[in-house]
Amino acid sequence: MGKNLAKTYDPKNFEDRIYEMWEDKGAFNAEVDSDKKPFCIVMPPPNITGQLHMGHALDQTLQDILTRWRRMQGYSALWLPGSDHASIATEVKVNNAIHEETGKDKKDIGREAFLERAWKWKEEYGGHITRQCRKLGDSCDWRRERFTMDEGCNKAVTEFFIRLYEKGMIYKGNRLVNWCPDCMTTLSDAEVDHEDVQGKYWYFHYPAKDGGEGITVATSRPETMFGDVAIAVNPDDERYAELVGKTVILPIVGREIPIITDEYPDPEKGTGAVKITPAHDANDFLVGQRHGLEIMSCMNDDATMNELAGKYEGMDRYECRREWVRDLEEAGFLVKVEELTIPVGKCYRCHNAIEPKLSDQWFVRMEEPAKPAVEAAKSGRLKHVPERFEKNYLNWLNDIHDWCISRQLWWGHRIPAYYCDDCDEVVVGREIPSVCPKCGGAHFHQDEDVLDTWFSSGLWPFSTLGWPDKTPELEYFYPTSVLVTGYDILFFWVIRMVFSACEIMEEPPFEYVFLHGLVRDEQGRKMSKSLGNGIDPLEVIDKVGADALRFMLITGITPGNDTRFIWDRLESSRNFANKLWNASRFTIMNLQDDNGNLLPMASAETSALRDEDKWIISRVNEAVQDITNSLEKFELGLAGQKVYEIIWDEYCDWYIELVKARLWGDDEQDKATARFILQSVLKDLLKLLHPFMPFITEEIWGYLPADKATDNNDNLLIKAAWPEYDTSKVYADSVAKIETAKEIIKAIRNARTEVDAAPSRKLNLIIKTDTLNDTIEAVAAHIQKIANVVDIEIAETDAAAPDDAVSAVFSGGEILIPLAELVDFEAERERLQKEKKRLEGEVARVDKKLANAGFVAKAPAAVVEEEKQKGEKYREMLETVNNRLESMGATSVK
Repeated sequence: MGKNLAKTYDPKNFEDRIYEMWEDKGAFNAEVDSDKKPFCIVMPPPNITGQLHMGHALDQTLQDILTRWRRMQGYSALWLPGSDHASIATEVKVNNAIHEETGKDKKDIGREAFLERAWKWKEEYGGHITRQCRKLGDSCDWRRERFTMDEGCNKAVTEFFIRLYEKGMIYKGNRLVNWCPDCMTTLSDAEVDHEDVQGKYWYFHYPAKDGGEGITVATSRPETMFGDVAIAVNPDDERYAELVGKTVILPIVGREIPIITDEYPDPEKGTGAVKITPAHDANDFLVGQRHGLEIMSCMNDDATMNELAGKYEGMDRYECRREWVRDLEEAGFLVKVEELTIPVGKCYRCHNAIEPKLSDQWFVRMEEPAKPAVEAAKSGRLKHVPERFEKNYLNWLNDIHDWCISRQLWWGHRIPAYYCDDCDEVVVGREIPSVCPKCGGAHFHQDEDVLDTWFSSGLWPFSTLGWPDKTPELEYFYPTSVLVTGYDILFFWVIRMVFSACEIMEEPPFEYVFLHGLVRDEQGRKMSKSLGNGIDPLEVIDKVGADALRFMLITGITPGNDTRFIWDRLESSRNFANKLWNASRFTIMNLQDDNGNLLPMASAETSALRDEDKWIISRVNEAVQDITNSLEKFELGLAGQKVYEIIWDEYCDWYIELVKARLWGDDEQDKATARFILQSVLKDLLKLLHPFMPFITEEIWGYLPADKATDNNDNLLIKAAWPEYDTSKVYADSVAKIETAKEIIKAIRNARTEVDAAPSRKLNLIIKTDTLNDTIEAVAAHIQKIANVVDIEIAETDAAAPDDAVSAVFSGGEILIPLAELVDFEAERERLQKEKKRLEGEVARVDKKLANAGFVAKAPAAVVEEEKQKGEKYREMLETVNNRLESMGATSVK
């Protein structure tokens, strides 16, 4: 036999080989080329803390589809890969690894040794991630792979920091920040997850200094009372008018604090009086600033109590809460307790409750840089897909606060600020200063903190292309074309990229933000370690191949909406690949003789095309237009579904069946035409499917004859030209004929099914129509062959019909099939009588079981219910059988 695909579709036999071949031949490489339009996607850099999850698999599949499609359209398509250093997450992982191995932590081994371990971690896990990307089929230009802490990105981060600092947009201030006592670092507002939890409000009485009635306040955090500096009431709250200006006593502690007025307290909430603790609440901090109040912190960085808490010093915040509330209750200061839902801010990494903390930190003033980011969206220079996310984007920007960018970590971009050891002057620079501009000293130490991870990843679209240098890649590929990412990091990352790009590059970093949803489990739950419902993409690829996984993930999705990982859908995707494999194998077999030599084929200009040839050409041409339009609109799921339908429904299920007889006929010219259309259409279909299922399509492509006039020198599908819609390939008349034939064949098949007639039974038809006589005559041979029909009689619609015939309606008329030809009455009657007897026995068995009082009383309710349902099912089936027997003239016994 000649060269052909393996008999069985097994992706393990070729996926790795195909990917290696693509890399060897530079198929992913994108160059600066003035003769081509640029297309660029920068990969949202996965963290180096572990391995890819199913969300990454969806995200990267979407990016790969767009990149492969544009590459085939003739663009210089660059998909630039990379990974993120992920400050907090990586530092925690590395510190844990050090502790497990040595029993020490980062402070024990020092900064230099810790960073050395962190870089080793990056080399190990960063490489692991790129291997996973290759298994998925990512067509990235790996020559250009970047890392957020590589030399070039580090240079960009330093330059960006200095430019913002010199413009007065970066400052250092002592402000209340979000503090994670577990990760031991500040967090930006975007890094705090807000969650409603069941909690308590404790009402405590603060006695008056002068012996008066005092005042009662409610709090959900009694452990912060040690930092109270005032009680505030609303100036319009008449209940407390006489108390304003007086002094109360902090219970048990004995410290005196004033009662003040401020607009912040809500008279309708709690008692209307609010304890003011500026060091432990953002709103209280603002009240304290307005009134010049002292700031007193009662907690350490690790959320244990400090000396201000007296005998509770050293206790964990929640342990202190329990002991302190008990003591207040025993002392008579607890008035009442309410169970309420309370909002709690939690660290997005470790999910522990954050603490507001007054601290010296670095900030970016966000009011001014937010304005061009708003304008970019409103002007249409930055488009959101789907459009509804623009509202979220604008809401965040219009309510944005200054961004805390310093982190108390060692792994990351160290802040380029240097402190004079002689006079404490702060110098921001690209390198350590030699002389202090204030005192002339020569001794400096660098700021210990690093920058927020999002500060560096915010520069990703242009730092990866060479900025701050004016590289050819930056000139050619920037702004990038589209950002593909999950909607959950719209604020974390997208907004930071836009404001950074507008500030430095004076234009948005990309034209489109294509936002997709999360991949959830079959029950609709978010995949997580705590639920144990995560699915490893590599395990799925090992079972069914990358193509099936990719196709399952993208079909059925719509932009911005979550999707579910469903194993049955995964199996359907693999079945689709298997169907294509078998159809392609059939086609290839018929293109070659037994020695593997190509048989003679007609040319594309042949005038010998039959209706079925013109039909499939026209249908594929129409699909090209629909699929391309869907891709242009980022409706990738819809595009994938259309590819599925044209391949499975039209090519595999219909065209191959319609053309088979010609391949085995005696007309050599017609055989050559059929072979040509089979392979040329298959090649177009492989092109349309390639962005979605790249491995199987490339493998099949390699077995098809190359067209020297149109195919690339390497004869690689990845480099093939994307099909274009062609008005000359619209054959409306032939399409109408074949669609009529399909409709009639489907109607015949349905009629067989309704009476349980075997497909092997030969039939004679009467087709009644007044308008489609010529059409039916033209396609009669197809109907006869595929539907196993001997003869077709065409009659007018008002012609008399046989008395005993099955009728099926189609859009152009009516099909009549003599019942005697569909059914062998004696054999069918015998079969139905046997089925009737069996069903009567099942009904009797169930009735007897349910009549048994002991069974009904002792069996679980679900088992009893199941038996009842069985009984109903058997009765319905028995009724159907009896009806069939009656229709055949048999005596029914019920």
